[in-house]
Amino acid sequence: MSTLTGHGYGPARATTPSSRGAGTPMSTAQTRAAVRRRVRLASGLGEVALLATLWIAYSVSRLVADDNLVTAQSRATELLRVERYLHLDFESWLNHALTPIMDIAVPMSFWYASLHYVVTPAVLAYAFFRQRAHYPRARNALVIGSAIGLVCYMLLPTAPPRLMPGGHYLDALAQTARFGWWTNQASAPAGLGHITNELAAMPSLHVGWTVWVAWAIWRHTNLVGRVIACAYVAGTTLVVIATGNHWVLDAVAGAVVVTAGIVITGRLELRANQSARAGT
Repeated sequence: MSTLTGHGYGPARATTPSSRGAGTPMSTAQTRAAVRRRVRLASGLGEVALLATLWIAYSVSRLVADDNLVTAQSRATELLRVERYLHLDFESWLNHALTPIMDIAVPMSFWYASLHYVVTPAVLAYAFFRQRAHYPRARNALVIGSAIGLVCYMLLPTAPPRLMPGGHYLDALAQTARFGWWTNQASAPAGLGHITNELAAMPSLHVGWTVWVAWAIWRHTNLVGRVIACAYVAGTTLVVIATGNHWVLDAVAGAVVVTAGIVITGRLELRANQSARAGT
């Protein structure tokens, strides 16, 4: 009751945020989430476009490589001479031991013609979505290692065992073509054999990419995952040799060029981190 007017006052009403004020934080959170989704989508599409461009350049570059089979066979003969000196020339024995057995040759052909193109992109996608901090280096290591391999294809075209004269090596994919989409022109689908370079044997990026896969998931998996990764490397090495598509030293070289990509990106990342710390 006021002593001056005699009017009474009711109890003060508790102040509450206005409906607009209450809705503002939620609206802001939704906006930020939408922006993050758009940024991630744009980033993902950019990565797909980049990798697609690199793949097209890779395919086109293979087409302009020297396709002189005689020269490539001569280079393969020299490679085989080195293997014999090192006692690594077991391609013919392994090839003739496994390729005539259809129950083994067919799975090997599927392995050679598909896993190379399925597992690597799957691991790359896993790194992009689940290990974003490590993705740039993983992608760059794969690109650099593949680029080194591409340069080797262009400068040193080498015939695979299956294209050597004398019939000493069997072509597993050609013998099992009726079971799959491939032909007698490596793993190219029927009708697309003309776009593949069959003299791209040295180095074996089939093997190189498996080394990259094992490295990319090594720190992010448990013992079982690491065992599977190592088995994938060993299995692919066995397959590329047994099917008559690569020499032993091709497999070694494939592992080396991708390892070089991993080491180079590691050095670049270290320098970038040191520069960032120095700048702060």
